Amino acid sequence: MDKKIISTGAFFGMLAIIFGAFGAHALKKVLAVEELTTFETGVKYQMYHALFLLFIGLTSQLSEKAKKTIYYLVVTGVIFFSGSIYGLATNKLSSFDFKTIGFITPIGGLLLILAWGILLVNLLKKKS
Repeated sequence: MDKKIISTGAFFGMLAIIFGAFGAHALKKVLAVEELTTFETGVKYQMYHALFLLFIGLTSQLSEKAKKTIYYLVVTGVIFFSGSIYGLATNKLSSFDFKTIGFITPIGGLLLILAWGILLVNLLKKKS
């Protein structure tokens, strides 16, 4: 499971860099400042959680069950949160109206919060 978690973290990190560069260069010409800022928020949260996954995959402080739960919460959370933010920020560039699925943004955020909460609870329960 650790290899899968670390690989996913590396993949999310790589994509965050690609999306960040795409936003800074290509989208800068076609999006308003507010839309670019929104897009950058998606990139930041994706990168934060890429690093989070790397930590989870490398730590020995968590059980496999906790790692697996955190992994699935983070992956789904990043796709929902950052993915929907990317769509919402670039909404005017697409024929699909991402506002119709905007409700998944806070669901993704909640999943990310739960992942961090599971980390906290597991670390607090752990005996020294």
